[in-house]
Amino acid sequence: MGLLANTVSLCQFQVLGDLPSADPSSWVGEALAAHGFVPIDQGPEELSIGWVEIDDSKSSAFAEPQSYERDHYLCFALRRDQRRVPARLLRAHFEQAQADFLAANPGMQRVNKQKKEELKEAVRGQLLSRTLPEPAMFDAVWDTRRGLLSFTSLSPKVIELFENLFKQSFAELRLVALHPFSRAEQVLPEEQRPALTSANQAGSSTVLDLIKDNQWLGQDFFLWLTYQTMNAASTYKVNQSTGPALAEEGFVAYLNDRLTLVGGSEQGVQKVTVAGPQDQFKEVRTALRSGKQITEAVLYLEQQEHLWKLNLKGESFHFASFKAPAVKLERDNRANADHEKVAIFYERMHVVEGGLQLFDSLYSSFLALRLSAEWGPTLSAIEAWLEAGEQPA
Repeated sequence: MGLLANTVSLCQFQVLGDLPSADPSSWVGEALAAHGFVPIDQGPEELSIGWVEIDDSKSSAFAEPQSYERDHYLCFALRRDQRRVPARLLRAHFEQAQADFLAANPGMQRVNKQKKEELKEAVRGQLLSRTLPEPAMFDAVWDTRRGLLSFTSLSPKVIELFENLFKQSFAELRLVALHPFSRAEQVLPEEQRPALTSANQAGSSTVLDLIKDNQWLGQDFFLWLTYQTMNAASTYKVNQSTGPALAEEGFVAYLNDRLTLVGGSEQGVQKVTVAGPQDQFKEVRTALRSGKQITEAVLYLEQQEHLWKLNLKGESFHFASFKAPAVKLERDNRANADHEKVAIFYERMHVVEGGLQLFDSLYSSFLALRLSAEWGPTLSAIEAWLEAGEQPA
């Protein structure tokens, strides 16, 4: 789903390095165009990957700054066209090709291994040439003020394609995934960061280690928020400046609808999904008491009449099915369609960044507690609440 859809999945990266001081806009446009998408509709190629303009999936020229530049945002899309041959179809044609080969060579009892490979490749090539490529587009928005890039896919394969193409296009820059620990470093005030450093359980500074060894961040965040949802007003204050909301404005945050818990046992890893509106979180509490941890949950953020909803991945802090307040494109004035697209982009970024600001404020509030001496009593209260679930009503 594209960025302008009311529901979108997002992962985020920090862009390390500086744009050139002399004409950065042209530099970006040239880099994108140099690795632009090349169509394969008329050829036999199986795969083509490259950049296209966010408002025109057929154009990879990036000739004009307005095609990719929106104030301090740089906007472009990854396009991947791929031909696919269904396995059943390939198998049927391959078997027929072997039968035809044996019929043409009556002295042979079977097709040898080398010939099989040749026939299979030939059949696959013929079928590919008769198959139209399937296009897929994934939007990217780069906030150059914050050095923050948002990408609209959570597929590990697509993310890897994006990272590799970005590295090829912008060799001077580097993408670093924004995961729970790195996000904590961003949202915490300077005076609280030493406590985060002390709590860091990673054996190295690599992204994989920081994610794998600090899964407690997402697990404890979910545990705390589950408790807050059931035992408190679950109201919070905006404490992050990067967004449209003003400091100290109030908002509500809670979990509901769907939670996924994972835990180990003698039989191996067990996964439990609790779906549907939650009343007392009885199933969730039972799973937590048995040692399972919440790894994924639907999070709601409310501020006045506005509502954001997202499926949060606890290990990576990827935002799946991130639904923000609706933004609609006016269709009445077709003569100003281009201006309407630009206007809708800014409105869309306003509501998306509003939701992210609330999430970061919520996460910062959790971290302030988790990294303080107050976490011990809070954890004891949470454990008592979980145990109380065993008592008969």
